[in-house]
Amino acid sequence: MDHPVERVRVTFGLSGPLIYASVLDLGRLWERLLRRAGVPLAYTQGYSPHPRFQFASPLPVGYSSECEVMDIWLDRRVDLKELARKMVGQSPAGLTVREVAEVPLPAPYPQATLRAAEYRVQLESPASVAEIDAAIERLLAQTSIERRRVRKKGQLQSYDLRPLIHSVRHEGVDGNRHRLWVDVQCGPRGSGRPEEIVEAMGVDASHVAIHRIRLVWGEREEKHA
Repeated sequence: MDHPVERVRVTFGLSGPLIYASVLDLGRLWERLLRRAGVPLAYTQGYSPHPRFQFASPLPVGYSSECEVMDIWLDRRVDLKELARKMVGQSPAGLTVREVAEVPLPAPYPQATLRAAEYRVQLESPASVAEIDAAIERLLAQTSIERRRVRKKGQLQSYDLRPLIHSVRHEGVDGNRHRLWVDVQCGPRGSGRPEEIVEAMGVDASHVAIHRIRLVWGEREEKHA
């Protein structure tokens, strides 16, 4: 690999049609954006060199977010304010650059210290507030919630959802639109998915919208964004 001289952490948001982009599509989008912005990317070596950047946690398709994180390795130092300006100038609708900051070159990869994620979940349901609260109480009272998740090549993997759930609470309702706040494990030890939590609650929901609001690093007190 090239020997980068600077490492930059970008915090960004996703909304609109971009929430349906896969992580591969998002990677290609960022690669084009950074090239058009003239960012001095460091590249890997070999027959097929590629720019060095890495996402902290792939955002599931269909989720919006205000706290996505990507690290970029550069082959020369840059002015961060100018870098942010150029990124904003090349960003398509639905991609919002929120912060650009330098991190130490030897710092751990962003996903290595990721511990949790917090979400705002909106679900459309005819259930009452009392019924939603009761469903949350039943969910959190369980010691094990056996689930299956489709992995690569269509294979099913069994797992226990309950240890991945840190907290769930009902935050309000507007008509039949209930707002939940969900805090789940996220990182190398496994990740909880808010839509799976809604399913495990057993409530009748015709539509579920999920927005990631915070990523948590290291200990619970160490939060980014």
